[in-house]
Amino acid sequence: MATRDVVVVGASAGGVEALRTLVAGLPADLPATVLVVLHVPPTGADALASILDRAGPLPARTAVPGEPLPRGTVLVATPDRHLMLAGGRVVHSTGPRENGHRPAVDVLFRSAAHALGARVVGVVLSGTLDDGTAGLVAVRSRGGVGVVQEPSDALFAAMPANAVAAADPEHVLPVAAIPALLEELVHQEVPDVAEARGGTGTTDPEVAVARFDMDVVDSDDHPGDPSGYTCPDCSGALWRIDDHGLLRFRCRVGHAWTAESLHEQQSAETEGALWVALRSLEERAALNRELSRRAEESGRRISAGRFGERADETTEAASVIRRLLTGRGDVTGDEVGA
Repeated sequence: MATRDVVVVGASAGGVEALRTLVAGLPADLPATVLVVLHVPPTGADALASILDRAGPLPARTAVPGEPLPRGTVLVATPDRHLMLAGGRVVHSTGPRENGHRPAVDVLFRSAAHALGARVVGVVLSGTLDDGTAGLVAVRSRGGVGVVQEPSDALFAAMPANAVAAADPEHVLPVAAIPALLEELVHQEVPDVAEARGGTGTTDPEVAVARFDMDVVDSDDHPGDPSGYTCPDCSGALWRIDDHGLLRFRCRVGHAWTAESLHEQQSAETEGALWVALRSLEERAALNRELSRRAEESGRRISAGRFGERADETTEAASVIRRLLTGRGDVTGDEVGA
């Protein structure tokens, strides 16, 4: 019989503090490999491994592609590379981002669940939005165990709160109590090959997409149904995936979004478009004021009046956009259409 000898951990905002507390409490003889993804910028410094190496008794280092899973070791994802598992070995991938991230928590969790089934323990810590939720659903659907930091204990509660609501983890507790729980879980015996608990059939292709398997990327057999929405990363069509009640989206080339992350990105794009519109209107108003002044100076009063009216109309339209951006006052449909 195998044991739960692989612990995958995901965190985002506030995650460094939670990860330090977690690894500080783990025993030096932990019979499991701990793999960590922290959402960091693509150009971010690869310093997390050093931080975690100093935090506890387990050695921590950056994961090396192709290496087996050493027990009693913490392996950390590298910036701008997905950390994945395949055949009991580490894989790095520059595949499509998930929820705008690479490395992405969901990619690690999903690949570990696909490769190792019930041997996996998934841990979701502090962060924003709902990253890690889809991955934890995949872990549990393959017989693994879900562990989530108590939201009230996290610096940023959204990520663990969403995981609790959608993934129904077996354990929810403060991060300081998670090491003792993991020490119990990693000794539990499990079948070598786990039977999926009501899988959706989307896990295997999605793992292949994250590894940039072009046979899958180029296939016309997409998971889910056309949604009518477009991908914020590439403007391609998104397919809607109902994953154990969790709504997700994936585009033709593999970018993936949870509903909340898609909404957040759309909001950011909307704000960007409003700023562009405001700048364009301000420039148009300024140009009309200049044309009005020049027409007045040359004695063309009708033209001056026409340009002045246009400047006033454009300035009013700009004020509506400005109120939308700053959140001051109520903007009615009549104002937007003015």
